[in-house]
Amino acid sequence: MYESHFGLQEAPFALTPNTRYFLRAPSHGDALELLLVALSEREGFIKITGEVGTGKTLLCRLLLNELEQKAHTAYLPNPHLSPDALYQAVAEELGVEVAACTNTHQVLKALNERLIEMAVAQTPVVLVIDEAQAMPEATIEALRLLTNLETESTRLLQVVLFGQPELDAMLAQDSLRQLRQRITFHYRLEPLDRQSVAQYLRHRVAQAGYNGGDLFSPGALRLITRASGGIPRLVNVLAHKAMLAAWGGGDRHIQRGHVARAIRDTESVRQPGLLARWL
Repeated sequence: MYESHFGLQEAPFALTPNTRYFLRAPSHGDALELLLVALSEREGFIKITGEVGTGKTLLCRLLLNELEQKAHTAYLPNPHLSPDALYQAVAEELGVEVAACTNTHQVLKALNERLIEMAVAQTPVVLVIDEAQAMPEATIEALRLLTNLETESTRLLQVVLFGQPELDAMLAQDSLRQLRQRITFHYRLEPLDRQSVAQYLRHRVAQAGYNGGDLFSPGALRLITRASGGIPRLVNVLAHKAMLAAWGGGDRHIQRGHVARAIRDTESVRQPGLLARWL
């Protein structure tokens, strides 16, 4: 729509988690580093949590890309499953012929055999679960039991959980203390600070093909940071709408007024009345 007006080759603020747009902001870079180190050390359970829109799914996909040559990965993006359905989903992800199994016991037996085959071939297996806060408690417990599959010397399955803060609340329950004790590394993604928001905006427009000076004025940047709270998804929404407003007015740069219009049109951000006390 406005791409040619600003000299872009594609829209820079789409909400799809495109790993090409990943920015190693301090919190997100630290989280990725922790994941890679912990997995290389063969740790069993790792947990990453963060508020809605902080970039968990993008980080999850980046991790899967990083592991492509290092491990066999199983990815469950929608884990609202019963325990039996969880076992079947993991087995299918690992190439087990689930249709040949007539009950859960056979699924688990075939899954264990498959994991041992991979261990013999020295291929680590990593199960990555996104939106883990959606898992029923019984399924979380089934997940713990799944990690009991191991030999005397080798852990057969590593698990990475990505979830919203509700996952922390769920795991705090006494009934899930056994799984909680197995989580050896965890990290909470933080919102972007003002400097990171500026880097984030420059990075995305540059990835989209922009090669000019700063597209967003200091006032526009300050307003986006305050209104979004540094949540990347909200930064994307506001930046996109502000660019639309600038394009509609024939302007080449994004000013504070364009962002103010975007804020008024976005219910999930801090509104100008509250912002006025800070700016």
